[in-house]
Amino acid sequence: MRKRQWIAAIMAGAMVCSSLTACGGGSKPAENQGGGDQNATTAAGSGQASGSGQTSGGAASGEKQVLSVTTWDNESSPQFQAIIDAYEEKNPNVEIKIIDTSADEYNNSLGISLSAAQPDPDVIWVKDMGSMLQMADKEQLMPIDDFIARDNFDMSIYKGAAEQLMYNGKAYALPYRNDWYVLYYNKDLFDAAKVEYPSNDMTWEEYYELAAKLTSGEGSSKVYGTHNHTWQALVTNWAVQDGKHTVVEKDYGFMKSWYEEALALQDGGYIQDYSTLKTANIHYSSVFKNQQCAMMPMGTWFIATMMQSQAEGETNFNWGVATIPHPKDTEAGYTVGALTPIAISAFTDQPDLSWDFVKFASSEEAAEILAEQGVFTGIPSDAAIQTIASAELFPEGESNVEALKYVHYSFDRPLDPQIEEIRTVLNEVHEMIMIHSYSVDEGLAELTERVAEIKGWN
Repeated sequence: MRKRQWIAAIMAGAMVCSSLTACGGGSKPAENQGGGDQNATTAAGSGQASGSGQTSGGAASGEKQVLSVTTWDNESSPQFQAIIDAYEEKNPNVEIKIIDTSADEYNNSLGISLSAAQPDPDVIWVKDMGSMLQMADKEQLMPIDDFIARDNFDMSIYKGAAEQLMYNGKAYALPYRNDWYVLYYNKDLFDAAKVEYPSNDMTWEEYYELAAKLTSGEGSSKVYGTHNHTWQALVTNWAVQDGKHTVVEKDYGFMKSWYEEALALQDGGYIQDYSTLKTANIHYSSVFKNQQCAMMPMGTWFIATMMQSQAEGETNFNWGVATIPHPKDTEAGYTVGALTPIAISAFTDQPDLSWDFVKFASSEEAAEILAEQGVFTGIPSDAAIQTIASAELFPEGESNVEALKYVHYSFDRPLDPQIEEIRTVLNEVHEMIMIHSYSVDEGLAELTERVAEIKGWN
């Protein structure tokens, strides 16, 4: 049995589950065989693969069809393999070929593959919505409107998220998963310091005070009060958390206080130095897993990572989650996040089979599978939260369950066709500020000027 299947079996047993322009003229879905009988593919709107001896690609029983899908960091996260395994089990005539790349190289590697207009990959897990817009503009993604209409596919299960993914009036993807930021903390380190755990109604000012209290030790044995990864999002997210701004603006002065606080944490020694993290290429997960920090703001995807880490015996300390801190003039439960779409390459030679997989991966059945792995999907529900919270390896306590709920959700980046170009500028300026090459004012002034040039606002 595969390693990930073994992990899934252990975890699932502990659950209290509840009801998660193609080559060869294939740019439009093939006509249903059998006079429109949708049982030849999937039940209309169910989002589930048929599991019969024939897939939507029309292969007869016994003829293996190969479908290639892209993933990132597949070995360190269960978010992809669990769905791939489930689909292959339901469709024994299909073999899934995984094209895996590190998260940092994923968009670049995918861009090279798509530029070659080759049939692989067939299915694309889109790492961020900005890159989805770029691929759509380059006609590298297949619009799925015809598939949706043909199957009378029920889009309402996504509670509006699918419509948010539409671009220029076309649907290019379905919501695969949904992530937002929460606060992770090490209960053992809090207990040792005799400090109360973070609450689900904590301001950023209270968070900064906790970071100072929980910092201890020196040198290699030092424990930092919290951890900021090198992403600019770990500063800019909190500037857009209240929903009043986005990271595409004509004036970035609103970010000033957030950069000042991030520098104060760094200069006070309450977080690891940006330059050290960057130079040593330190991954945020290792900092938390190795108990080098007491707290860490990070996305809900890290829940699955920690559960897997404990299942494999990599970590054994007690940890918890709290609602992300909020500005003092904003109510608790405001957070920042993003959808992970799943799409079909415009160059696939398996359009119908690709759609069948996409439909399954974003179905309610898949949502249940992913919930058992600690992964939130594009289908929001209290049932999914309860499934995740019922896992043996999920932190005990009602406060941890409440931490997974939010009252307002802002995208970490807007659906702007130039967002990737703007993000490049954001990252460059972020680094210059964090290494003190720019003052905060100098950095934000440059950011304002360069984004204005990109947007043609000058």
